[in-house]
Amino acid sequence: MPKPLDITVPDLTGTLALVTGASDGVGLEIAARLARAGADIVMPVRDHAKGEAAAAQIRERTPAAGIRLLSLDLASLDSVATLASELRADGRPIDLLIANAGVMNPPTRRLSADGFELQLATNHLGHFALVAHLLPLLIEARAHVVSQVSIAADRGAVNWDDPNWERGYDPMKAYSSSKIAFGLFASELQRRSDAAGWGIRSALSHPGITPTNLLSAQPGMGRPDDTTAVKVIRALSRRGVLVGTPSSAALPAVYAATSPDARGGHLYGPKGFRHLGGRPAEQPVYSRLQSASDGRRVWELSEQLTGVRVTA
Repeated sequence: MPKPLDITVPDLTGTLALVTGASDGVGLEIAARLARAGADIVMPVRDHAKGEAAAAQIRERTPAAGIRLLSLDLASLDSVATLASELRADGRPIDLLIANAGVMNPPTRRLSADGFELQLATNHLGHFALVAHLLPLLIEARAHVVSQVSIAADRGAVNWDDPNWERGYDPMKAYSSSKIAFGLFASELQRRSDAAGWGIRSALSHPGITPTNLLSAQPGMGRPDDTTAVKVIRALSRRGVLVGTPSSAALPAVYAATSPDARGGHLYGPKGFRHLGGRPAEQPVYSRLQSASDGRRVWELSEQLTGVRVTA
C-alpha cells in the first residue's frame, strides 16, 4: 500500500471554493482537502445522485463541511451560463476556483450540446466561459484560479485550423489539443489580470498519473470497457509504484490554490519520477503553454467559438 501524502494547507474558514469535477476521483479529493481546511465548497455536478454521494463522503471525513451542490454540464454553454447567473445572484465572492473537470479519449468523435468536439467543449471552452461569467466575483475576492491541465499538454499542439476535429479525429491528439488550449488560457488569464489589475492569481496544475474514471468504462461516451491503461495504472497505484493515488494527485491543485508560495502563471505537479506521482512541487511550464501570442490567440478563438466576451 502506498504511504499517504499530505501538505500543510492554511486555514480556509470563511472562504468559498468552487471545484468542477468534484463528484469523484481527483476532484472529490480536492474538494475534501479544501473542506477539511475550513472552506465552503460549491460542487457543480452533472449527476446529482453522484454528487450527493460525493458530498456524503466529504462529510464523513469532515462532518461540519459546508457543501452546496449545483447543476453544471460543462459541455453545455447554456448550463454554464445558468450556473454563473445563480452564483452572481448570490453575490458571494469566489475565493478559489479549481477547474478540474474533464473528459479523455472518446474513441469516436463526439459533439457537445453546442456542436463542439466533446473534449474541447468540456476541458476548455466550458471552463473558459465559466471564468468569463464569474469574473466580477473572482475579481472581488482577488481569487486564486487553478486550471488542471495534464502531462498530455507537453506533447501535440492546438489544432488551430480544425479545432472541432472535423477532419481526421484522433482521440489522444484531440485531448492534448484541448489541454494545451486550456493551459494557454490559464497563462493568458494571469497576463490579463496583471495588466488590468484584477488581482487574480491564475496558476496551472496537473495531477500526474492516477487511477480515475477518465480512462475507465463509460458506455455513454462510447467506451463499454475499462481501457488496458487504466487497469495497469490501478495496479501500480495499489502498490505505490510510479503513479499516484487520487488523494496524492489532488495535492498539486490544492497547493497551487492555497499555498502562499504558489505563483500565478506557474505550473505545479507531482515531483516524483517523470512527474507521475509524489508530493507537489513547482515545475517548468510546458513549452507549449508559454507563448503569449498563442495565449492571445486561444483567448480570441474561445470568445469567437463560445460567443462569451470577457469583461470585468
